[in-house]
Amino acid sequence: MTEILETAVGFPTVPFTSALVVVIGFWLLVLLGFADRNDFDTDLDAAALGLEGVPVSVSASLLIVLGWFLSLSGSVLLGRENPQGSVFHLLQFALLFASLFLSWCLTRALVRPLARFLPGEPALSRRDFVGLTCTIRPGRMDTDSGRTGVVAAEVVAEDGSAAIVPVRRSGSGRTPAPGSTGLLCAYDEAGEFYWVEPCASASGPVEDTASSTDRTASLTDSGADCSSTGRGHPASPAPRSPRSTALDHR
Repeated sequence: MTEILETAVGFPTVPFTSALVVVIGFWLLVLLGFADRNDFDTDLDAAALGLEGVPVSVSASLLIVLGWFLSLSGSVLLGRENPQGSVFHLLQFALLFASLFLSWCLTRALVRPLARFLPGEPALSRRDFVGLTCTIRPGRMDTDSGRTGVVAAEVVAEDGSAAIVPVRRSGSGRTPAPGSTGLLCAYDEAGEFYWVEPCASASGPVEDTASSTDRTASLTDSGADCSSTGRGHPASPAPRSPRSTALDHR
C-alpha cells in the first residue's frame, strides 16, 4: 500500500493523480447538483480527438482514470526493475507519454459503445421555431417545392443557436422588408417554409410578393403583436431549447 501511495504522488504518475482529484471533485459537485455533466460541451471540441458521442466530462474522466491506472501500474513495475541513472529518467518520460497515448486509444474505443447508454440531446424540429420572431434577410430563397415568393429569415432560439429558414407572407399580404422583424406563425410541410406575419411594432417599407391561398393554418392578415416577444423568444408556450441548428423533418 505504501508503495502505491508513493508511486501515485511521484513522477510520472503525479500529473494524472492531480487530474484525478479534480475529476473526483467535479463528479461530487454533479451529484450534489452544483454542476452539470454537460458544462464543458460548448467550450471544448471532443470530436477533434475522436471522443465525440458522450459529454466532454465523461470522455475526459475516462481518459484521466485510464491514464492514471496505466501510469501507476507501469511505475510500480518500473520501480521493481530498479534501473539506474539517466536510463531510469528516460523510461519515466517514456511511460508518461505511453500512458497518455494508450489511455486515449482506450477511451476512443470505450466512448462509442458508451454513447448508446447515455441519453442524447433531442433533435431540433422545424416546428420548434414556430412562435419565434425572426429577422428578414435580403434576397429570395429557393425551396425543394419550387414555391415562389419565399425569402430568407434568420431565427435565433432561446439557447442562442441560429438558423436561416425560408419564410413566406401569410395570405395575400406583403412580405416584411429586409431587416424588419416578423413572427413565424406556422410551418408548411408541403412547401417546406414558414408562414410569417410582420410584427405590428415593426416599421419600414414592405415589398410585394405573390399572393398565396394555400395555407396550413387559419392566420389573420393583420400584423402580429410582437410587443411581448423578443428575438429568439416564443410568443406562445416556449418550445424546448435546441442545442444545434440541425433540423429534422418531424
